[in-house]
Amino acid sequence: MSKDKKLFAVGLITSLFFVWGFALNLNPILIPHLKKACQLTDLQSSLVDSASYIGYFVMAIPAGLFMKKFGYKGGIIVGLTLCALGAFLFYPAASVRSYAFFLTALFIIACGLAFLETAANPYMTALGDPESAAFRLNFAQSFNGLAATVAPYVGGLFILSETNLTADQEKSMGVSQFTRYLNKEASSVQIPFLVIGAVVLLLAIILYKTSLPEIVEEEESTISSKAESTSKTKNLVLGVIAQFFYVGAQVCVSSFFIRFAGKVAGISQKPASVFLSVALAGFMSGRFIGTFLMKYIRPAKLLAIYSVINVFLIILAVVLHGKLAVYALMGVEFFMSIMFPTIFSLSIRGLGSKTKLGSSLVIMAIVGGAVFPPILGLVSDQSNIQVAYLVPAVCFLFVLYFALTNLRVKEKVDMSVSH
Repeated sequence: MSKDKKLFAVGLITSLFFVWGFALNLNPILIPHLKKACQLTDLQSSLVDSASYIGYFVMAIPAGLFMKKFGYKGGIIVGLTLCALGAFLFYPAASVRSYAFFLTALFIIACGLAFLETAANPYMTALGDPESAAFRLNFAQSFNGLAATVAPYVGGLFILSETNLTADQEKSMGVSQFTRYLNKEASSVQIPFLVIGAVVLLLAIILYKTSLPEIVEEEESTISSKAESTSKTKNLVLGVIAQFFYVGAQVCVSSFFIRFAGKVAGISQKPASVFLSVALAGFMSGRFIGTFLMKYIRPAKLLAIYSVINVFLIILAVVLHGKLAVYALMGVEFFMSIMFPTIFSLSIRGLGSKTKLGSSLVIMAIVGGAVFPPILGLVSDQSNIQVAYLVPAVCFLFVLYFALTNLRVKEKVDMSVSH
């Protein structure tokens, strides 16, 4: 593969990281919006995340098998097509104001995103020196962070309204008047998602007409010892579990942020969406800064440090009050920044011909984003939103364990080499 061709491939695949970053980071906007438009509890509104991340769980293995036969490019095109279809379905879902219809559309989008992530993450790690895979993947994921910054602001601007009725105001309305109000709220998603669907479909057409290099993973060396192979398998399993907990934590932190800001600091929805955009700007900058730091600090060590800091910040968010608690939660976004790509690259390193399968398993772990938000929502309904944020704190503890495990493995390798 020529250098120019490889650079072009890196650039094109990097754009996909922006696509799914934008799609997923509209969920924190959709949760409070659909909670109001469809009259939901915290637990019910958390199903926005569940619908999205169950799609990853269901489709990750089929995506891996599909790409084993048809290659990365085929998988990417299928993924983009599914994303466009799901986005278009938001229009009829809003017309009938059906929460189940909205969840179906989100599920289809997520199925498409599962194809994109199953393809793009290992593709990026394979486009270059294996030693710099974590660095390269973190750089590409930085554009995912850029999308995460833009999405809440754009979503807040075009989807959220400043009209928030009190319980007394709702009761004072007639049934027909209140229904019209809810229908108007629901309809605000129609045009934004039609635009998203059109842009994604256009990108699919461009990719279809573009020649991309196909990466062929090498077979695992026959001289690899059984112990080494077992070690790689064990690390992959731990990586899948760590990704499950990490994504659960990430989704919990972001998706209930607007709700948290409103309950703990009295910040209304639109200003809270701006706070979230600022926090996600920290997430984006954290990706770039983390990518730079990995030139000097081993990825596993940086992952461990960031895990400890996040547990501390969430504890602060739980015990503090007002805007100080919100600021602590905003800080968590910065220190989550490197976690997904670092866990991913550490999990699949050295898998050789098993990389596509390993990648599928790690992507399946994104189902953590479907599991933990309902737990947080349930705890919130039973106690309060602030106490409920202890759920992601527990998740970061397993990420810390995975990081320390990889750190010990690296240290053993270094010792064996030095002797």
